[in-house]
Amino acid sequence: MANNLRFQVVEEAFKKKAVDVKVPKERPSEYFGKYVFNKEKMYKYLPKAIYDKMVDVMDNGARLDRSIADAVAAGMKQWALEMGVTHYTHWFQPLTEGTAEKHDAFVEHDGKGGMIEKFSGKLLVQQEPDASSFPNGGIRNTFEARGYSAWDPTSPVFIIDDTLCIPTIFIAYTGEALDYKAPLLRALHAVGKAAKDVCQYFYNDVTKVQVNLGWEQEYFLVDEGLYSARPDLLMTGRTLMGHESAKNQQMDDHYFGTIPDRVQAFMKDLEIQALELAIPVKTRHNEVAPNQFELAPIFEECNLAVDHNMLLMSLMKKVARKHGFRVLLHEKPFDGINGSGKHNNWSLSADNGALLHAPGKTPEENLRFMVFIVETLMAVYKHNGLLKASIMSATNAHRLGGNEAPPAIISSFLGTQLTELLNHIEESDKNELFNLKGKQGMEIDIPQIPDLIVDNTDRNRTSPFAFTGNRFEFRAPGSSVNCASAMIALNAAMAEALTSFKERVDAKIAKGEGKIPAILEVLKDDVKTCKPIRFDGNGYSEEWVVEAAKRGLDVEKSCPVIFEHYLDDSTIKMFESTKVMNKKELEARNEVKWETYVKTVQIEARVLGDLAMNHIIPVSTHYQSQLIKNVQGMKDIFSSALFNTEKATKLSARNIKLIEEIAERTEKIEQLVEDLTEARRVANRIEDIHQRAIQYHDTVCPHMEAIRKEIDKLELIVEDGLWTLPKYRELLFIR
Repeated sequence: MANNLRFQVVEEAFKKKAVDVKVPKERPSEYFGKYVFNKEKMYKYLPKAIYDKMVDVMDNGARLDRSIADAVAAGMKQWALEMGVTHYTHWFQPLTEGTAEKHDAFVEHDGKGGMIEKFSGKLLVQQEPDASSFPNGGIRNTFEARGYSAWDPTSPVFIIDDTLCIPTIFIAYTGEALDYKAPLLRALHAVGKAAKDVCQYFYNDVTKVQVNLGWEQEYFLVDEGLYSARPDLLMTGRTLMGHESAKNQQMDDHYFGTIPDRVQAFMKDLEIQALELAIPVKTRHNEVAPNQFELAPIFEECNLAVDHNMLLMSLMKKVARKHGFRVLLHEKPFDGINGSGKHNNWSLSADNGALLHAPGKTPEENLRFMVFIVETLMAVYKHNGLLKASIMSATNAHRLGGNEAPPAIISSFLGTQLTELLNHIEESDKNELFNLKGKQGMEIDIPQIPDLIVDNTDRNRTSPFAFTGNRFEFRAPGSSVNCASAMIALNAAMAEALTSFKERVDAKIAKGEGKIPAILEVLKDDVKTCKPIRFDGNGYSEEWVVEAAKRGLDVEKSCPVIFEHYLDDSTIKMFESTKVMNKKELEARNEVKWETYVKTVQIEARVLGDLAMNHIIPVSTHYQSQLIKNVQGMKDIFSSALFNTEKATKLSARNIKLIEEIAERTEKIEQLVEDLTEARRVANRIEDIHQRAIQYHDTVCPHMEAIRKEIDKLELIVEDGLWTLPKYRELLFIR
C-alpha cells in the first residue's frame, strides 16, 4: 500500500532512543574555547611584541599592521598543526543568510620534490573569492568576478574538524560590501564613537563604548525520517500543507516542560561543541509549540555574537543529524502553532563599567540613562520602517503578527515607571534632574518563601522592541536570518540619533546655556518627538493597527513593499552620514532582497503544485474510487428493494456525499494549480525585480493559500491509511 512507508517511518521514529553523548571529564570552564585561537593561545604562540599589537587591535580598535601578519600566521599555523588541522579557509557571511568557505591545504612545494606545510601572512590577511557567484545586486557581473575576503582580527580564528576558519569581511573589487560583517563593523564603529562623545557629558574616563548582543535562538526539531518523507520540508523548510493536529499547543504543557531524552542528548552534545568553540551558551528549554526549543548564550560584543550565532546555526544542523533529527530554522514551519524568532537583546556599555541603558545611583547618572533611552526611541521612531525592513523576509512574514510574535508594526514598550517619567519630562516646565526607583520588594503570604525582588518594568511579549531593565529586546528578527541585518540598521540609526543629540546640545552650550539645562531642553524636545513609538498595550489588537497608522508608524504588510524603506531618502542619508553603507550598496542589497523573495515563493509554489498534482490528487481519487466501488458493491449485493431500505440508503448517501466533496475539492485544486502556474508565468515576464516581487506577493501567494485550504480539508476526508505524507500529529509529537 502507498501508506506503508509513512507508517514505517513513524514507527521507526517512535522506537528511537537517546544517543549516548561523550561528556568531557573537565569542567566547561576548562574546555571553553578549546578550538579557538583566543588571547590565551596568542600569548603562548606569538612573540610578546606581536601579541601586544594584536591585543591593541582587538581591544582598542587599532589598525592592523600588515607587517606583523607573517608572525601571526606562523603562530596560528603552529597551533593549528598541533591540533591536527590540515586546511584553512576564509569564513565569511555573504547575502545568503548563511556562511561561505573555500578550504585550502597547508601545503606548498619544498623545491626538492616534496611538500611542506606553509601558511603566510598574505594568505591569512586576504583571499579572492568569486564575487559574481554570490548575491551582489548587480555590483559584480559574471565577467567581473573579482572580490576580496579580508581578515577580521577582532573575531578569533577557530577550528572546525580539520580546518582553521578565519572570520573575514567580503567586499567587491570596487570596494562595496557584499556581506553582513563589513557594514556591521562600520555601524558598530559609528555608534561606539557617537555614544562615547555623548558619554563625555557625564564621565571623564570613558574612552570606548561597546555594543552588546545576546541573541535567543528558537528552533524546531523533527525526526529525520519524517522530515525526509515530506518533500515540502525538504525543499522549503516548512510544511506547505497539513491540517492542524487535534492537540497542539493549546494545553500550554510544552513550554518549560521536561525536555525529552532524545532532545536532551542533542542539547548536551550541541552545548559541549559550542563551548569548545567559545560560544557561551547558557540557557536551554522547551518553547511554546510542540517540538520547539530555545538556546541562548551570555551576551557578548555584538560582532562576535553575530559570528557565534552564524556558527551555532551551522553546528546545530550537524549535531542534529547525529541524533536522528533535522533542525527547522524556518520562522513558521507549521501552520496553527507558534513560529520561531531570534530575539536580539541589545545594549551599550562604556569601558568605565557603566551600562548606558541602566539607571544609575545619582541624578546625573539617571540623566545619562534617560538620554540613552530617549535617543534609542528616537532612532527607532525615525527609522521604524527601516527596522521592519531589516527583519522582514518571505519566511518571517508568516510569523509576524500571528498572535505569537510581535506584530508587523515596530513600537517600543517601556513599562509604567519609565512611561510616567517621560510624561513628567514632557509636561514639566522646569529643567530639573530626577531620581528613579530601583527594584522593589514584594511580600508573599507564605512564611517559607523569601520576599521577591520586582523589576522596574513588566514584560510585554507583543512588543517588537521592549525595554527589559538594562537593555532593549528586539523581538522581531526571524530564527533563520543573520541577526547582523537588524544590528546594522539599529546601530546606524542609534549613531545618527546620538550625533544629532550632541550637535544640538553643543549648539545650546555654545550660546551660553549650562550643560545640564541644555541636555534637559534637547531631551524634552526628543521625548515629545518620539512619543508615537511608545506603546505599552496589546500589539495584537486590531485597534492598535488603526492607532499606529494614525501615529504615522509603518503598518504595511507586503514584504516586497516593506523592503522599499532601504531606499527612503532618510535611510540613505542616515547610512551615508554614518559611513555604514552608500546608496549603491543599499540599492544592491534591495535587489538581492527582492530577488530572494521571488525565488523563495517561486520554489514553494513549484513544490506545492507538484505535491498537489502528484501526491494529493492521486491519493484522493484513489480513495474516491474505493468509495464508488463500495456504493456499487452495495447495489450488487442487495436487491433493489433491500437497497432502498433506510439503513442502506444512509450508508450510500454518506459515501456519495464524500465522493462529491472529493470531486469538488480535487477539481478546485487542479484549477488553482493551473491558476498558480499562470500567475507565476505572468510575474516572471516582469523585468523589474521590484515589481516582480510585488506581483508574486499579490498574485502567487494567495493561490498557494487557497490550494492549502483545499488540501487540508481533503486530509480530514481521505482514509488515514492512504495518506502518503506524515501528518502534524506525527511530525510534532515524535520523541
